Formats: sequence, C-alpha cells, structure tokens
Amino acid sequence: MSNRTTGAARRHTAEIAEEQRWMSVVFLQGEEADIVLDVIDKSGPDAAIQHLSLWDYGQETRDAALVNGYVYDQIPQSPTDRVIRDEAAGYALTYNIHFGYVSLLRQFAPLVEDARESVEPPARFGFDRQRTVRRTDGLRL
Repeated sequence: MSNRTTGAARRHTAEIAEEQRWMSVVFLQGEEADIVLDVIDKSGPDAAIQHLSLWDYGQETRDAALVNGYVYDQIPQSPTDRVIRDEAAGYALTYNIHFGYVSLLRQFAPLVEDARESVEPPARFGFDRQRTVRRTDGLRL
C-alpha cells in the first residue's frame, strides 16, 4: 500500500470521526417541563441530565430520531435558551424557563455507528423463501 493511499485513508477516517450529529432524546413542555425545571433549580443541570437520560433507549431512540427527522448538525437552540453540555456522557440539555420547555439531545456519529452494525440485507421479493412447486397441467373441465 502506498503512502498516498494510507494518507487518504487516514483523512477519510478522521472525517468520519469528526462528523458528529445531535439527536433528540426527549422534549418536554408545560407541566412535564416544569418538573424538570424545578430539578434544575434545586439540584442543578447535571441532575436534570441524569433524570432525562432515563428516556434514552439507545438504538431505539436513535432509530426513532432518524425516522422522525429529529437529527441536527448542531444543537438546536434559540437565543434565550440555556445550553448545558455533558461532554463525558455526550448529552446536551437545552431549556428555557420563560417558554417552559426542556430538551435533551445525544451526540452521535452516524457513519461510525452504521458501520458497526451488522445488518443483513432485506430479502427482495421473497426470493429467500422461494421453493419449487409441482407444476400442474392447468384447468381441466
């Protein structure tokens, strides 16, 4: 393998590792958000992140976010939002006391996670279940 190929492979690997996206784990508003906002006020944002992380079901949460379009290049936020990042856990908490909502997002690398999965290709047109059938002469009257 030449150095040129090796260098290109390293750059490609670095690009994949750098591509990070944010997916929505949970978004609460109204009375549900008020409970979490109280947790933030009394125990701090880290306690709220820990509480909201209970809504993260791993792969199931990721798949739901991808299907429903809740995946973002950057943390979605308005100018009046507070954003707290937990780098170690890969979470971001956004909240707004004035508008009464709380959101927890999780960071992920879509290409790296997809490459780790071993997914069988879907069966096309049922060919995997195809069996030979005894042929008949057709209709008889």
